[in-house]
Amino acid sequence: MIRLLISIALIGAAIGAATVGILGFQGSTMRKPPFELFPDMDRQAKLRPQEPNHFFANGVSSQLPPAGTVARSQPIQTVNGEVYAFEDSPVNTGKVSGSTNFVETNPLPVNEALLVRGRDRFDIYCTPCHGRLGDGNGITKKIGVMAAVANLHDKRIVELTDGEIFNTITYGKSTMGAVGPLLPTQDRWAVVAYLRALQLSWLGAKEDLTPAQQTTLK
Repeated sequence: MIRLLISIALIGAAIGAATVGILGFQGSTMRKPPFELFPDMDRQAKLRPQEPNHFFANGVSSQLPPAGTVARSQPIQTVNGEVYAFEDSPVNTGKVSGSTNFVETNPLPVNEALLVRGRDRFDIYCTPCHGRLGDGNGITKKIGVMAAVANLHDKRIVELTDGEIFNTITYGKSTMGAVGPLLPTQDRWAVVAYLRALQLSWLGAKEDLTPAQQTTLK
């Protein structure tokens, strides 16, 4: 039994010595590259943009997309021009570029098409909790799933900037989950635009209308 234990100890010592001899001690330095059991794709064969590449007939690495390729994204049309999804722009972040301040107003052109789209998305994603009127009396409150839901006509929310509302829709707040993964950027701004119209219809006064519009009221 003693001989067996001695043999096991000697074998273990030999394995340990071989391991240290090959890999070295933790924190030690050596001239040879370290031995990696699991490289995890740390180093991959690749070609840098614009480098020569004899694999292709024209000899360059950067190739044009094949005919018929569908673009992953299209630029967003804002009041200040086109913006792509990867840009650090208020339309993507809801904040003034280079700061943590939220933008005051919607960067998309607010027109009938945007409001119609906003109403459609609002009815799908916001109505279950906030209700179609935005008063916080959605079905989730009525059946007791959520005891308290924000009334979107509260003064606190009305006074929020468009950018902060966009941020809340994107990332969620308190018990509200993030809707950003479900709604594209344009649709989130469309919801913001429709919410503003909904708030105006709820809190607006007769004096806000033109004389011609006031004559049509009953």
